Amino acid sequence: MARPAPGRGGVRARLRNWRDLHLYSLVSSLGRLAKRPFATGLTVGVMAVALVLPLALGLLLGNLQRLSGVVEQAREIGVFLKIELDSSAIDTALAAARDLPWVDSVGLRTPEQGLQEFRRYAGFGEALDLLEDNPIPAVLEVVPVATASTEALVAALEALPQVELVQHDALWRVRLDGWLALGQRFTLVLSALLVVGAVLVVGNTVRLDIQGRAEEIAVIQLLGGTTGFVRRPFLYLGAWYGLLAGALALAVLLALLGGLKTPVDAVDASYDSGFRLSGFSMLDALGVVLGSAALGWLGAFLAVGHHVRQGQPGSAVDD
Repeated sequence: MARPAPGRGGVRARLRNWRDLHLYSLVSSLGRLAKRPFATGLTVGVMAVALVLPLALGLLLGNLQRLSGVVEQAREIGVFLKIELDSSAIDTALAAARDLPWVDSVGLRTPEQGLQEFRRYAGFGEALDLLEDNPIPAVLEVVPVATASTEALVAALEALPQVELVQHDALWRVRLDGWLALGQRFTLVLSALLVVGAVLVVGNTVRLDIQGRAEEIAVIQLLGGTTGFVRRPFLYLGAWYGLLAGALALAVLLALLGGLKTPVDAVDASYDSGFRLSGFSMLDALGVVLGSAALGWLGAFLAVGHHVRQGQPGSAVDD
């Protein structure tokens, strides 16, 4: 039977030992959380609140950006023709609009179609029945190409002799983009502040735990425990805090979305925009939980590092 290569068994034993130590720290830190449910709930709750606020703002901005994208795609220019035009003049105006540069397509809403829509949405059906003539003009729905110069196209449409009014409300879109950019900047600043707060909450909790176990840590070190062995449970403790806080934050956001779904759908139905409120995808939710766990780990790492620099007995925790 061939003999194993020198050192191979030692490497495997060290890897097994490393794995066992990490599993022990993982399970023991979770057990410490379970032994003090009230204190754990307070820490997790405070950290979850700090995470919910930026996540909720991020979801709100994401939905508003989707709505803004739908609005940007609906770039039609409404061209109201003169009301006295007959069908031949309307067809002439339609052909002239199609021949203009920067035009992707042109649709026609006839006076009869406009009158039907006005009856359906305005609720003035009985009043309109009293009118002898149709007061609704024909409307051209002009869709410009993506690279169109809308200002030049609007000017060309206004120059057509059959045109009474060109409606192109671009200013409010610019304002919406400005508000969204401001909201993004505000969300980033608020997120940074609340993330720092979450890290400090975990760091302070772990610091108190370290102080409460100072004598235990000192005994472990006297018995030959390495600094990595001493530090590892606190890092897992912080990661558990972050993991639980991230899961709780996602649960709160899910409840908020469930509460808002009905009124949002009602508003959407009134405008018939096809907009649907969306939450996090599975990948995004996983990223939130893992990122929250990383924040908890960071808070514990900072707390442990503080005790290392202070050189307090029983708190040496470097690898």
